[in-house]
Amino acid sequence: MILGLIDEAVTAGARQSKACDVIGLSPRTLERWREQGIGEDRRAGPKHSPKNKLSAKERAEVLRIANAPENRDLSPKQIVPMLADEGIYIASESTFHRILREEKQLQHREPSRPPTKRHRPEEYVATGPNQVWSWDITYMRGPVRGTFFYLYVMMDVWSRKIVAWTLQEEESAEHAQAMIAAACERERVQRDQLVIHSDNGAPMKAATLLAFLQGIGIVPSFSRPSVSNDNPYSEALFRTAKYRPEYPRSPFESLEAARRWATWFADWYNTQHRHSSIKFVTPDQRHTGEDVEILARRTALYEDAKARNPDRWTKETRDWTHIEEVVLNPALNKDEHAADAAA
Repeated sequence: MILGLIDEAVTAGARQSKACDVIGLSPRTLERWREQGIGEDRRAGPKHSPKNKLSAKERAEVLRIANAPENRDLSPKQIVPMLADEGIYIASESTFHRILREEKQLQHREPSRPPTKRHRPEEYVATGPNQVWSWDITYMRGPVRGTFFYLYVMMDVWSRKIVAWTLQEEESAEHAQAMIAAACERERVQRDQLVIHSDNGAPMKAATLLAFLQGIGIVPSFSRPSVSNDNPYSEALFRTAKYRPEYPRSPFESLEAARRWATWFADWYNTQHRHSSIKFVTPDQRHTGEDVEILARRTALYEDAKARNPDRWTKETRDWTHIEEVVLNPALNKDEHAADAAA
């Protein structure tokens, strides 16, 4: 039975060592079973209790102490040190926790909401333009203290091109819908072609906007609440915008002045800014496919320079290879999953 399951997994493409890990079996044990013609799981498990196991009396004492009137609202992390101050040691904090968990006495009782597990957003891979977009809204200071203008920006994750933007005096799903509709028409987006990622702001999750996206065949994707790293491309774009020397250090005098700056920035970003993450070509060049020829010319130039002066090159020439795919919120490997769960 066990051998058959492992063979089935290997036939499906899994590595034998990984399949053994899943069922808790050593690859060497598997080899021995094959040599002996054993097909069933012969692991009997432990035949006796651990020598250091708490006795029934000690276990009852842990429960008595944890449920005592003076301790029942305290965590084991507080109970154990308090007992130590009295010269008493029964068990460690982890043992207290384990016993209370087994007795179903670790339910959330605070007035605050219990912790909520937030699942990471789904991974999306873009292999060309207009497959995955990302958008967000950033504040721009207005002429009156405490007032703001709101810059909506939609970018293509694959090319980093700003495919749409609008600047308004308020946040609303209606403005976002108009921006998305115009961008889809301009980029000739077809049904079931595009994923649009955003954070969890009210305009992003408005029922009217979600209904609109569903109606035109666009898949919405959302970050976890208060996790800016789930929308990294838009966050990086806004940082670039606000750290430009041209960005005003003082508030914008009017909505028209803010729009003039946003118009300049979008044009500069798309047509002049050589983006470090796409091999220092402009977003427009990558979006239209011009970057393939540009990067090929750079590669040829560097190879020629190395051939003319080989002593000046101790390693390979600079890598100008065209980037074939961009991943939004890549899936975690096993170690990263453990770290994410611990956090």
